[in-house]
Amino acid sequence: MVLDKKQRRKKLGNGEILQEASPDQASTISSCLDQIKIAWKKQPNTIAGIWNDWPKLAGDPLSLHCKPLSLRRGVLTVGASHPQWLQALQYSRPQLIARLRAEGNRIKELRIQQYHPLKTIRNKETDLQIWEKHPSRVDIHGITTCNECNAPAPSGEIKLWGMCGFCRRKLLSNEVTYKN
Repeated sequence: MVLDKKQRRKKLGNGEILQEASPDQASTISSCLDQIKIAWKKQPNTIAGIWNDWPKLAGDPLSLHCKPLSLRRGVLTVGASHPQWLQALQYSRPQLIARLRAEGNRIKELRIQQYHPLKTIRNKETDLQIWEKHPSRVDIHGITTCNECNAPAPSGEIKLWGMCGFCRRKLLSNEVTYKN
C-alpha cells in the first residue's frame, strides 16, 4: 500500500492505523521577510526592488528626502518632499537613470513630482497648537510697553521683535517702500 506524504503508519497492538503526518516546521516571520527581500533583489524591474536599493542608488541626501513612488511601463516616478529636493533630483536625473540601468532596471523615463509623506503631515502642528504659543497672546506671555511707541504691547512680541506688532508692520512696510 502506497501512503500519501501527509499520512504515516502507526502500530497499535497487532494492527496499524494511518495517521496524518506532523505539519512541516513553521518558519518565523523574520525568515519569511528575509526570503521576500531576497526575491525582491532578484527582480530589479519592480518598484520593490528599486525601493530596496534606493539608498544605494540615490545616495544619502537624496534618499532621505526623495522616494520612488511608482514604476509603470518603464517610467519611474520619484517624489520629493520639498522644492529644493525637486531641483536636486532634476540636476541628478542623468546619473540616477544611469545607476538604475546599471543595476539592471529597464527605465525609459524618470518623472519627478512633489509629495508629502504621511509622517511629515502627522508631525505638523495644528492651528490651535500654533495659536497657544503665538507671541501676541497677552494671556500667556503677559503685557509690557513697546520700545518704539511706548504703547502697551504683548511681551511675546517685544521679546521676538523688540517692538510691538504695529511698529513691526510699519517697519516692514517702510522697508518694502524703500526697496521699490
